[in-house]
Amino acid sequence: MLRLQRERMERALLPTEQEFFQQYGLTEERLALAKPDAIVMHPGPINRGVEIDSRVADGPRSVILEQVTNGIAVRMAIMSITLGNHARPLGEDA
Repeated sequence: MLRLQRERMERALLPTEQEFFQQYGLTEERLALAKPDAIVMHPGPINRGVEIDSRVADGPRSVILEQVTNGIAVRMAIMSITLGNHARPLGEDA
């Protein structure tokens, strides 16, 4: 899932939050169409009832909390590798 920024809905030609959820929101019914081992990801913060139903966000296939918890560390590691700044273990001098 991707986060829909509410502040951008006002300036764009998007439906209301309710219409958006009805057309595009991830519900248990829509998730049932995915493969059984599919996981639910979202970068957070979640707009419950707009992008995703709370039962899906809090459900057994959701890894949203782990994704948000690890997000900063993962992005920092990717940036470090991309920029060629390989991290040294703690306590190792420059």
